Amino acid sequence: MSPNDFIARRRATWERLSTLLDRAGADLGGLSAAELRELGRLYRQAAADLAVARRDLGGHAVVAYLNGLVARGHGAIYRESGAGGAARVRSFFATDLPRAFRDTWPATLAACLMFLLPALAGFAATFADPALAGALVPGAELVVEDVQQGEEWWLRINEEGQAIAAAEIMTNNIGVAFRAFAGGVLLGVYTLYVLALNGLLLGVVAGAAQRFDFADNLWGFIAAHGVIELSVIFIAGGAGLQLGWAILRPGLLSRRAALVVAARRALLLVLGCVPLLAIAGLIEGFISPAPLPLALKLAVAAGSGVALYAYLLGVGRGDRRHGEPGS
Repeated sequence: MSPNDFIARRRATWERLSTLLDRAGADLGGLSAAELRELGRLYRQAAADLAVARRDLGGHAVVAYLNGLVARGHGAIYRESGAGGAARVRSFFATDLPRAFRDTWPATLAACLMFLLPALAGFAATFADPALAGALVPGAELVVEDVQQGEEWWLRINEEGQAIAAAEIMTNNIGVAFRAFAGGVLLGVYTLYVLALNGLLLGVVAGAAQRFDFADNLWGFIAAHGVIELSVIFIAGGAGLQLGWAILRPGLLSRRAALVVAARRALLLVLGCVPLLAIAGLIEGFISPAPLPLALKLAVAAGSGVALYAYLLGVGRGDRRHGEPGS
């Protein structure tokens, strides 16, 4: 069975199911009795189609589309009340989020490269000539001046109050991650800009720190929170790139259907980034600026990184039964 034949034969029923789900409302009250029966029939057919697609079409995009459609149908028909909210939260963190990360790792890797390559270029350029900092990133020359004078500006966090500073840091980090994600609707161009600019800024500051023998001070501040914070930026950036790619290259699906698939996975990733950024903000507010040994901060970095990627790569690997909604 070719993907084209399968999609052409079944697309009308999938689109009808999607339409009914859009109209159903929170309690299915938007559907008539006849439409409720039709919804149940179409849901069962879509679940069967998902099983066939998983068996015969492997990693084709239609599998992800049907997975999302069946998940929507399952959520509407078998919606629970009361403890259901807690169960959904557990399911989100125990299965949906880590699976979505593993399913979309190429996009996260692409975002990582779009950050690291400008960072390396900025490092090399500023190490060779610190005067280039302002030309590469407007305003960065002020930070380079602080570096040259040996000023540890992050110590102001302690002066302003750690709790307030941690809250401000969380807000700023969430804003960066959200911009990297939301930029995907502009064909991913703004996402690439956010990633490249932040990477270039880090590289410029790091290059100046290396040039003026300030590197130990800088990395002593960045190390503890950097692993989680940068990982979240890469994940959010990858989520944004998925949106842009779905618009540009929808494949055999319609552009709308491809965007729906990408948006559902991307939203899972972005929602998962929020608590991770809260953790990074707490570390940056309380541990990073503290006068602690560098070895201890590096241990925090290593421990947080191992814990994060053990969770993302190892949790939720149970077998998915045919027709069972996944991520």
